Amino acid sequence: MNVSELKQKANDVRIGIVTAVHSAKAGHPGGSLSAADIMTYLYFEEMNIDPSNPRKEDRDRFVLSKGHVAPALYSTLANRGFFPVEELKTLRKLGSRLQGHPCMQETPGVDMSSGSLGQGLSAACGMALSAKLQNRDYRVYALLGDGEIQEGQIWEAAMFAGHRKLDNLCVIVDNNGLQIDGKIEDVCSPYPITDKFRAFNFNVIEIDGHDFTQIADAFAKARQTKGAPTAIIAHTVKGKGVSFMENQVSWHGKAPNDEEFAVAIEDLERIGKEYVG
Repeated sequence: MNVSELKQKANDVRIGIVTAVHSAKAGHPGGSLSAADIMTYLYFEEMNIDPSNPRKEDRDRFVLSKGHVAPALYSTLANRGFFPVEELKTLRKLGSRLQGHPCMQETPGVDMSSGSLGQGLSAACGMALSAKLQNRDYRVYALLGDGEIQEGQIWEAAMFAGHRKLDNLCVIVDNNGLQIDGKIEDVCSPYPITDKFRAFNFNVIEIDGHDFTQIADAFAKARQTKGAPTAIIAHTVKGKGVSFMENQVSWHGKAPNDEEFAVAIEDLERIGKEYVG
């Protein structure tokens, strides 16, 4: 896909996010929207995956460590063909495969159940180490929240990854600057994030997480790096693409009402026309 096509696909993912959360009348739109471009690039360009065979042995693995932004993962999987896009409207409903946090037993394309913050990177390290021990060449990707990295287990896992030289592991930090209680720098600052990962022997790359050229270059550099895991610090905008949600902490974990949903879809459809034009 070229950059224009990736932008359009990411916009489709964002439409799926707000549609799902509105239908559920609950969920986490802000961080889902900030991660949409990264998720789109991973599933449409970067990762070795097959929607017709979600459990194929040599597939790349993805762990959504900040599991509450499941709408971003579900919308990406649906748009990639793992299940129908229409199913996004069943988010959080009784009997649905799409619950509030990802479940690997129920949802096609989900490699790890997640939701308890701080634990996903440990699981990703286990997957990456398993590949090394079995001499297999699949890669493992883990998406972390910048508020989530306040959790101590993240740094235990980072220490392990650096010590084991897990160069088949790529960590992405969705650095949108906001968490449920406000600005991350006010709640419990994790800055400087880059220096911390470097201290744990990571190759560190900083990017604009909405610039597909920078995203592509970062993942290419991660693949080329040997002897160390990579951490991509992606600077993003919480609520990206929806005018009244952008950089508003209040949209961390609530659903738009009918009037707000109409505005959100209007915003995203307008953006989509710009990409097509």
